Amino acid sequence: MQETPPIPADTHAFAALRPRLFAIAYRMLGTRADAEDILQDAWLRWYGSDKSAVQSSEAWLVTIVTRLSIDRLRAAKAERESYVGWWLPEPLVEALDENTPEAAAEMASELSMACMWVLERLSPEERAAFLLRQVFDHDYAEVAELIGKSEAACRQMVHRASERVQQDRVRFEVPKEAHRSLLAKFMQAAGSGQRDAIKALLDEDVTLVGDGGGKVPSFHGRVGGTDFVADLYAGMLAKHGGQIVYRMAMVNGEPGFLRYVEGKLESAQSFVVDGERIVGIYAVRNPDKLAGLPQTI
Repeated sequence: MQETPPIPADTHAFAALRPRLFAIAYRMLGTRADAEDILQDAWLRWYGSDKSAVQSSEAWLVTIVTRLSIDRLRAAKAERESYVGWWLPEPLVEALDENTPEAAAEMASELSMACMWVLERLSPEERAAFLLRQVFDHDYAEVAELIGKSEAACRQMVHRASERVQQDRVRFEVPKEAHRSLLAKFMQAAGSGQRDAIKALLDEDVTLVGDGGGKVPSFHGRVGGTDFVADLYAGMLAKHGGQIVYRMAMVNGEPGFLRYVEGKLESAQSFVVDGERIVGIYAVRNPDKLAGLPQTI
């Protein structure tokens, strides 16, 4: 019987680092497909590299993935300028009971729709510097080497990015169970069309960002207000004859839900809550960004 050849050590090294590399690429680019393309390109470069000249496989691979992601994001920025309506990232959705190692890495901190929304306002280099320093805990010397800038320049980029993130970002430290409980009440109210019950769960300054990508109807601006949002959810039920089903799931690491209209997936939605009320809603409706999710109930 022929023995199975051993798996090369470089394959083991790449596989072990894959969750971290994916986490970097996805946070940089906002789509699973682009992140996977970056990892494939990085693997090919890693496979063909001279390993004797590599002191640290992690540093080598993180550098390659970061620089490839910066280049890809530069190109994507031009495309997103012509995008119809608001651009939201492709949602990473996991079942509530799913807890694989890769899922845990993907769902780590600074992955929420709200955070990704703010990161879109940064330049590619600022985004990379901010993520590497603030999320992945590299020191400034490492950040400088990874993105090919001086340490002083990286410090300035991280400072500017941090100020922008703190200015634009709405953040509340809410336990997952409290978040989930509030969302369950909202799903029940929306699923039964109880306008007043929906309104009671919304902050008076609630905002909603929708991404239809020009493929399906969506708002071209940020909309909000309790009356408008309550009417929107209650009206959906009336419009479709009650054929709306909500399924709770983890959306980018936080409790959210999938909404099915007449048996077909219509959106993946993520929520910012303050513990008592919903203050922000991010609804991805572009069917291209939903293609990897369960399409029917």
